[in-house]
Amino acid sequence: MAANAEKPEAESFTLSSLWSNQNQPGLGFLRYSEKPLPPSPPCIEVLPSEASTARYTAESLNLSEDLALLKGRVSTHEVFSLSNSDLVPGKYEGGLKLWEGSLDLVKTLRSEIQDERLSLTGKRVLELGCGHGLPGIFACLEGASVIHFQDFNAEVLQCLTIPNVNANLRKEPVQFATASVTERNTKADVRFFAGDWSEVHQYLLHPCENEDENSLDLKLEQDSTAGYDLILMAETVYSIVSLQNLYALIKKCLNRPHGVVYMAAKKHYFGVGGGTRQFLSVVGKDGVMVSNLIAEIADGSSNVREVWKLSYN
Repeated sequence: MAANAEKPEAESFTLSSLWSNQNQPGLGFLRYSEKPLPPSPPCIEVLPSEASTARYTAESLNLSEDLALLKGRVSTHEVFSLSNSDLVPGKYEGGLKLWEGSLDLVKTLRSEIQDERLSLTGKRVLELGCGHGLPGIFACLEGASVIHFQDFNAEVLQCLTIPNVNANLRKEPVQFATASVTERNTKADVRFFAGDWSEVHQYLLHPCENEDENSLDLKLEQDSTAGYDLILMAETVYSIVSLQNLYALIKKCLNRPHGVVYMAAKKHYFGVGGGTRQFLSVVGKDGVMVSNLIAEIADGSSNVREVWKLSYN
């Protein structure tokens, strides 16, 4: 994974860095179809008491002159016995890295609030593929009532996400997007879930279990208190083989008809097949949701990055 000069604030997602070990058996998207993936880790809820801070250190991340969050640093080698550039499909999905899209998403949410296009107060929020969890942390600090964090690996939640949430919610308040946020949101329902997108919906916030998708869609549409008001996700659409499962999960968990998705990602992930355009193609073919481009970032340091807003027709 490419690093910026000296001390990077976020990682750039590139083929050469992601799949540096693609010639080894079982590694790399270019060999993805040659061998079946190993079984996914079990879907579980990770309790805050299961957090491990032994490998965690925090440092301040200034997103603007008046917005700062804390970000953690955790060694991929120590947690997964992998080099810091490894991403192994079916075993580790890069959750210990801080990706550029996560920062883009926080900045976009802040801009949406400032322009009075979004309010997070009292909202039920799910962050998919959370890693550091900065967008979800920002939602909590902006008054969300429910913030659930999901990542593929329980180890990411234990060693990084939970310590990062604790560090940001304990620290002295800084100036956030709205002047009304003057103290920590200590009453929010903050929970953590690990597992693959094809199965983790069984543990997340939605009104029914063991029912077919049509029945679930109907209940979500009829019950205004069901599902999440916002789903946040950054850099989750890099792998083309996971896009259908990701979209199906969104439809199972997002409140109907008012739920909204904010997605930050690269326009294309060259060589690995995914990207915003590929995901939006999946969304468009279904015809249930519409998408709007909220922000485009072309700073010359990496591939073009985008933030999209998805909502029901």
